[in-house]
Amino acid sequence: MKKNIESLEKEMLVCTQCGYCRSVCPIFEDLGWDSSVARGRVILAYGMLKDRFDIDDSIVETLYQCSTCGDCERRCPSNVGVVDIIEWARKELFDDYGLEKHKKLAERIKQYGNPYGETEKRGKLFGKTPKNAKVGLFIGCTPAYRNPNIAKAAMSILDKLGVDYTVIDEVCCGSPLQRIGGDDEEIKELIDHNMDSIEALGIETLLFSCAGCYNMFKNHYPDFRELKFKPMHITEFLADQDLPLKEYPKTLTYHDPCHLGRHAKVYDAPREIIKKIPKAKFKEMDLIRDQARCCGGGGGLRASFGDISERIAGRRVESADFADVLLTSCPFCVNNLMLGKEAKNCAVEIKDIVELTDELLKEKNAD
Repeated sequence: MKKNIESLEKEMLVCTQCGYCRSVCPIFEDLGWDSSVARGRVILAYGMLKDRFDIDDSIVETLYQCSTCGDCERRCPSNVGVVDIIEWARKELFDDYGLEKHKKLAERIKQYGNPYGETEKRGKLFGKTPKNAKVGLFIGCTPAYRNPNIAKAAMSILDKLGVDYTVIDEVCCGSPLQRIGGDDEEIKELIDHNMDSIEALGIETLLFSCAGCYNMFKNHYPDFRELKFKPMHITEFLADQDLPLKEYPKTLTYHDPCHLGRHAKVYDAPREIIKKIPKAKFKEMDLIRDQARCCGGGGGLRASFGDISERIAGRRVESADFADVLLTSCPFCVNNLMLGKEAKNCAVEIKDIVELTDELLKEKNAD
């Protein structure tokens, strides 16, 4: 939706095949094939556009073996919109050549409103009912059904701070479909459901603990519908709050999620929260902010190429071996980094920053 095919064709032709993307691509680092880096995928997408070859399994795999982390775009001297090109190619492939696990994911979203096939509404899971409020909390599929500790922590923090907030009658934000090449009309149905629910409650600020949901609302929802509220990742909200936190004398480091960092440009807020923790020692990893390496969990990669995804995560966790706790602000990153930790037998503890904040946050007016 963001770019029409004419502009994407121009971007494909702008790629000079310089190969700078090779130095940052987590898939190329893992597989070592030129087809598995941005310039190779751009060639394949252009070939698809011009009907230069017949589609086979190798082409489909190559175009889906990408986490859409966007680091190639940062490194590209020609500013090629690689992620848009890949997501266009996936839309062209999906109906006839889509991967089986992605097809099942899309079917579950269509039937149940979430990629996991769960039937319980999110608010009901946590004893919450939508109401009129200026602040809303978008729970998200993964925090609701796979990482409820993150969802509970977000609600607990807002309760401790005395924030009057509401949950909404939500369905999947649409990000999984957008990443794997799902149908725009199905994505729009999800968007309309969520937007109608939000607008009906008079919400002015909508908070997210899921970086993927936040990125979808901030960068893709406006392509379909005008936002009449301000989307904020919960770390942005908490960075501006007075947080009475307990002492935590450990060495902390932070992993920038691709959806929150490179895609949504939120780098400072999580670090501001960490700075508020008494007695904590904060030490950065070598590659951070817009240069941060991907955890390997996004873009549908984890669902269909788990072995590649796990190896990428393992390398990222190893780079944090100096810390007691590796923090991040995305449930997908938490889950994939945990798999990498287990694969590499690393000792570092992995937490979402919302979990740690709730653990350390004192009750309002408490001594």
